[in-house]
Amino acid sequence: MKLFRVPNIRLLSRVGVAVAVSAVTLTSPASAQDAKEAMATFIDANATSYAAVAQEIWELAEVGYMETESSEKLQGMLRSAGFEIASGVAGIPTAFVASYGGGGPVIGIMGEYDALPGLNQSRSAERDPIPGKIAGHACGHHLFGTGSVAAALAVKEWLDETGAPGTIRVYGTPAEEGGAGKVYMVRAGLMDDVDVMLHWHPGSQNSAWAEASLANKSGKFRFYGQSAHAAGAPWRGRSALDGVEAMHDMVNMMREHVTPASRIHYVITSGGSAPNVIPDFAESYIYVRHPDPNEVRRMFDWVTRIAEGAAMGTETHMEPEVIHGIYNVLPNEALGRAMHANLTVVGGVEYTAEERRFAEMIQNTFPEGVPPIERANEIEPFEVIEIGQGGSTDVGDVSWTVPTAGLRTAAWVPGTSAHSWQAVAAGGMDIGNKGMINAVKTLAFTMHDLFTQPALIEAAQEEFLKRRGPNYIYEPLLGDRDPPLDYRASVVGGSGN
Repeated sequence: MKLFRVPNIRLLSRVGVAVAVSAVTLTSPASAQDAKEAMATFIDANATSYAAVAQEIWELAEVGYMETESSEKLQGMLRSAGFEIASGVAGIPTAFVASYGGGGPVIGIMGEYDALPGLNQSRSAERDPIPGKIAGHACGHHLFGTGSVAAALAVKEWLDETGAPGTIRVYGTPAEEGGAGKVYMVRAGLMDDVDVMLHWHPGSQNSAWAEASLANKSGKFRFYGQSAHAAGAPWRGRSALDGVEAMHDMVNMMREHVTPASRIHYVITSGGSAPNVIPDFAESYIYVRHPDPNEVRRMFDWVTRIAEGAAMGTETHMEPEVIHGIYNVLPNEALGRAMHANLTVVGGVEYTAEERRFAEMIQNTFPEGVPPIERANEIEPFEVIEIGQGGSTDVGDVSWTVPTAGLRTAAWVPGTSAHSWQAVAAGGMDIGNKGMINAVKTLAFTMHDLFTQPALIEAAQEEFLKRRGPNYIYEPLLGDRDPPLDYRASVVGGSGN
């Protein structure tokens, strides 16, 4: 029986915490079960170190395309483990691709690490914003990015021990929250040679479904008018805010004439500074969603024509900017079932008495009808969801390029909504860390299956080609625009214009 020792991996934290991956001796796997048990042992031995990295990224809470330190922490973990890293890919300073191994198959795994503006929260079970903090990990991407890297490290050790052929590819994907970072990476061809792509996401339950999402396109519509004294000489002004409001009125009339699966939502990101000054600049930020990307194109073009009409009617000037556009996720049942089988083996999240008290306090802040806390320790039955409902993700464009599958684990208290302060709080403590470690194991086990079962990859690719259809040509919804690296500028003190 061969023995091998996992090398120490040390990452110096920029916020003063030293993170080290433990040395642990594993036996040479003689079977798939033995290999997965060895991976689980490696992951458990290093769980504290992975949690430390995730919590450092939680503290940083860097917004899309500005995740400089968060990205570097993850790259540092991979670099220390011997991965070759290409940084700043696809014109995005915080994007990276890390590779290890050689030959095929090439199994990719994606990690996100951007935070959401305006949703900061301490680790308290009561609403407790942190003064001066501009963002928070209300979607758990600090766990997502760290967990994906940790899974790659576990599989890397197995490849080293067995000498099995194949390549692990870790994709550091910034700005998922409205910035569509993955789309630019797809457009640059960085995933064209990948056989299968995996990902995961924090959630309030444990599931690995073959699930579609909504396609989504967004834009900022900037109106320019003429300022004037709102009481002394209003006839000399032309209100940019009038243009935005006229646009929104017509967009809301449009809602009657779109299909029930459509979703349209907006915010006014700039509307003037003082009531007695007619605003010469105003901006609307709009999302349009639908299960079909072609319908999203049609609806967004309609919204653009509405904005043009609003500018004409208010004698203002309007300039549109597409911010992002993403496809719906293309489900893959073959991969989803493999992921679900491994999630079932790993199991759910067990709470300590203290964590249960925290969970009960969190649930007291929800409306009535919340699920039982025990849901965190259960695995949801496998489902195939062909038509997207609810949210959108730039994983969609990846899934039209390479067979893709993902899972969710209970990194939040059951009943927690994404993009909430409750998600920030739970993600900042061991409830979040435990959910991440379960995802790490499930991803590592599934990658092992893909490396050792060529038939699984063949089935996934056959289904992928059938779902995508013949003569498919990828046309990004966001067109040929460059990555909007400043789309969060207003959050961190930029002009936002």
